Amino acid sequence: MNILKILKKTVIDSQIYVSLMGTLFAVFFMEEQNTFRFPTTILIFITYFSGYLYTKYQYTRHFLKILALNAVAGIICACLIIYNHNEIRLLKWFIIVILGLLYNSFFLDIYIRKIPLLKVFYVGLVWALVNCWLTLPEFSIPIFLISFFFITALVLPFDIRDMESDTVKTFPMFIGVQNTKYVAYALVFISSMIAIFYLKFNYAVSFFLTTIISYIFIYFADNKRDDSYFSFGVETCSSLPFLFLLIMEYF
Repeated sequence: MNILKILKKTVIDSQIYVSLMGTLFAVFFMEEQNTFRFPTTILIFITYFSGYLYTKYQYTRHFLKILALNAVAGIICACLIIYNHNEIRLLKWFIIVILGLLYNSFFLDIYIRKIPLLKVFYVGLVWALVNCWLTLPEFSIPIFLISFFFITALVLPFDIRDMESDTVKTFPMFIGVQNTKYVAYALVFISSMIAIFYLKFNYAVSFFLTTIISYIFIYFADNKRDDSYFSFGVETCSSLPFLFLLIMEYF
């Protein structure tokens, strides 16, 4: 039991896990588009990791340490881009970082997380931009739509988890838990249909298998469930396309 608590604190609560899941989701599309580069993978992980740390700890006594860590992370990311890519990639990355700051920052009177019902779409937007714009030479509308609908759907169970503690009106508060699940089902379905028609065969199959698992996690989402169900179980869904792809290609 202590090992599980330590694992949760060091991997999940530290934001390493969600950052890794987001990175693997991006790698899935990079592989599909034949644009995979290891420096880009490191760039995405550091960006997610520093962003989630900032969001979680900006109101705590650890904030100055997190701010210093983010400054170092920003320098590393800029160096990775300058050395391995070009100024256009640097501009794309900078815009995505700014969008992340607009989501939830202590120095803003009004930020995205305070706007009712908008949070889920905004998270989907930022993750989608990483997959369809930051990592590719040209903006890919199909990859944007696949990512946007899928990630938006996966954020909705977290609103179900937090519905008793959220101070901003969310979908479960507005339309109820069951209707929120229906919205999530529809978004996953739309995402999978686009993936089936657009992605290469193995990638489409991997994504379709992922949607089945995602449906299961959405179906059993409940605000009485332990946090690990969401922070480990639901979060894992974003890495499943890549993991299913590995299984199909190497096993």
